[in-house]
Amino acid sequence: MNMQTHTGGAQAASPYLFHGGFPTQETVETAYDDADLDRAIQAYRFFYPTVSGAAILKGNADIGVLPNKVFGILDTKPRHVGFTLNSDTPYAPILLDLSVGPFVIELPPGPLIVVAMDVNQRWVADMGVPGPDAGNGGKHLLLPPDYEGAVPEGYHVWHTTTNRLIVGVRSLPVGGDLQAAFDRIKTIKVHPLNPTAGWTDPQWPDLTPMPQDTTPLKWEGRFQYWEVLHDVIEHEPAFEGYRSYYGELAALGIAKGKPFNPDARMRGILERAAQIGHAQMCAQSFANRRPDRVVWADRKWEWVGLRPENGDFDATSYVDVDAREVWFYQAIGASPAMFRRSAGAGSLYWLGLRDASGAYLDGGNTYRLSVPLPVPAQLFWSVTVYDAETRSQIQTDQDKAALRSMFELKDVSGSAAELYFGPAAPAGKEGQWIKTVPGKGWFVYFRIYGPQQPAFDGSWKPGDFEKVK
Repeated sequence: MNMQTHTGGAQAASPYLFHGGFPTQETVETAYDDADLDRAIQAYRFFYPTVSGAAILKGNADIGVLPNKVFGILDTKPRHVGFTLNSDTPYAPILLDLSVGPFVIELPPGPLIVVAMDVNQRWVADMGVPGPDAGNGGKHLLLPPDYEGAVPEGYHVWHTTTNRLIVGVRSLPVGGDLQAAFDRIKTIKVHPLNPTAGWTDPQWPDLTPMPQDTTPLKWEGRFQYWEVLHDVIEHEPAFEGYRSYYGELAALGIAKGKPFNPDARMRGILERAAQIGHAQMCAQSFANRRPDRVVWADRKWEWVGLRPENGDFDATSYVDVDAREVWFYQAIGASPAMFRRSAGAGSLYWLGLRDASGAYLDGGNTYRLSVPLPVPAQLFWSVTVYDAETRSQIQTDQDKAALRSMFELKDVSGSAAELYFGPAAPAGKEGQWIKTVPGKGWFVYFRIYGPQQPAFDGSWKPGDFEKVK
């Protein structure tokens, strides 16, 4: 018969059989199934930021945000489901559609933090405090893909690779003044570079009362994930840097300009790949084994942004796709200002998901976190609690998920702030406590805005979560 098998090791026999160098029919079927599954798992992980970006667009559209016309202001609460959103500052979602031409964003002087990203969640621009205007006010020109028109002087110029653009504005509530932060957002001017007749300025309604979901939770691990991805690819220009990845999708039947109608076999493979891809990303995020995740050897805290070089996860000679997947499973958007590890620059994020013993944080237990004072922050700091399943602010009848230096903790003094987390507040600690839910895992982001040198050199560090008996 001259049957041949190829083995992947001394002990394991390959499932692939060959006759005279040619694959048997069973081998052909198995090999194609395996290849398609492998492609689909990798594609799921790589394009997760794109599908998550589509969810941001949909979640905002669902509450009335309209590209170029209606934006909004948002004092983020747990009812606003979004990957690691926080209530440290008011937000403003600005959605732009540059298919009609370039747009201008004019920022007034003041403490505004603004980041723009495309639908793939690729960084486009930092504006305001972390941008070239450094909070002194400035005019920013956003150009659509392949723009060939004249570029006037007097603008900070940014190029995007998708027509739809997601711009997130944060206004710092200096001294805890939320109203001033809201009012500052409304002084931002957004308009086309060349307004047409009948142009009217965008509206800024208060979106705070409305529940919202800007996550892909409803799609992840399901076949619908691929339908959403196909829709983005169909309606946006192809990004040159993704050509090889688009090729992987094309082999699965997802290609620009072609209908997506998988047969029963491919549909089953894509659904299984979504389940496996989701599980793998969850493991990467919550059981990370990278040595460089560790902030301090004597603590359980981990870096959220594993690549400090820039907002594109670039190592010296490669894109760190592992770091990229860890970030986008938990968070949205990425920019150089988010990842910089230098004093005074942008913000700093640490992940806490284990107690001092190394066990995951459990909503049925009570924990104490000791934070030495003063915290090395030029601006402010916070600790926000997230549901491990939704990666969004934990939802309880307490209706809050954060302890913040400008609000709940503004009057705390002494050598340390003692913070508590659990189903019930310890006596006398109600103001320094966040409620958790038995049976649910949770994690926190410790954020420092305007971090100072002690936050980086180890001369200052928070304690670990200690279980309170």
